[in-house]
Amino acid sequence: GLAEEVTAARQACADVGNGEFALEWGAVTRTDLDGDLYPDWVLDESAYACSTAVSLFCSASGGGCMSHFLVGDVVASFQNQGWTVLTFGRNRVLLTRVHGSRCGGNSPTPCFVARAWDREAKVWRSVEAGTK
Repeated sequence: GLAEEVTAARQACADVGNGEFALEWGAVTRTDLDGDLYPDWVLDESAYACSTAVSLFCSASGGGCMSHFLVGDVVASFQNQGWTVLTFGRNRVLLTRVHGSRCGGNSPTPCFVARAWDREAKVWRSVEAGTK
């Protein structure tokens, strides 16, 4: 699943002035996303490079970059400004920093989305807080 993401990125870069694509250090990470004690895969576009388009893969307006999270055979992609995985009780929680506009603010406003992997349904679960 992640190979398809890399292939698409390589083609997108080539389409911009015949650019050369590279995966920089940190593009691929192994971490336990689902709590089964086995490392899963993460592909982070913040570590993509294209010789002809510096901001091709990440939002120039502060929205962040896409990260692709592979659990089993399921790939889920989330735009973010950074991510980490925490343990909360028996669950692993994917915490992503997102643009402040999603919390009723602007770019520097702190805003996060927490997601937990549902092993039975094979989906990420989350409830985003509303603003008042």
